[in-house]
Amino acid sequence: MWAYEYLSMCTEGGSAYIKEQHEEKHFDRIVIAACTPKTHQPVFHAILHELGLPPRYLEFVNIREHCSFVHQQQKEQATEKSIDLIKAGIARSRLLENIATKTVPVNPVVLVIGGGIAGLSAAIDLANAGIKVHLVEKNSTIGGRMSQLDRTFPTDDCSI
Repeated sequence: MWAYEYLSMCTEGGSAYIKEQHEEKHFDRIVIAACTPKTHQPVFHAILHELGLPPRYLEFVNIREHCSFVHQQQKEQATEKSIDLIKAGIARSRLLENIATKTVPVNPVVLVIGGGIAGLSAAIDLANAGIKVHLVEKNSTIGGRMSQLDRTFPTDDCSI
């Protein structure tokens, strides 16, 4: 196991640095302790691809949002938490396996269970998106609790 510090690992320079270290050390897992994987994970997946490593061999530890941002006033505790999260990330990385990704055709048909306000709203939104919808309601009428009300607040409109 090796640890490297680089100011902006998600840049071209960081990418080159990871590749150099891989040529020297021949590691098979990467643990990144940095900012959010939401924006930077694709960068590191591309690096793993170039190194011939499966993208599943990347473990991302988000110490910026999970430690630095939320514990700005407690720097020592933030550092301790970061260390614990990095240790956990390293432990998880040892268990990572290359699981094949399989693409399967999807039948765009949905079953919505319940004809209350939430079920009706979901069914309408899905149908408007071009998805075939089957709506199932156990009662003889739709509307759920709303159909049991006489008037609605704040307009005092009829609820039926």
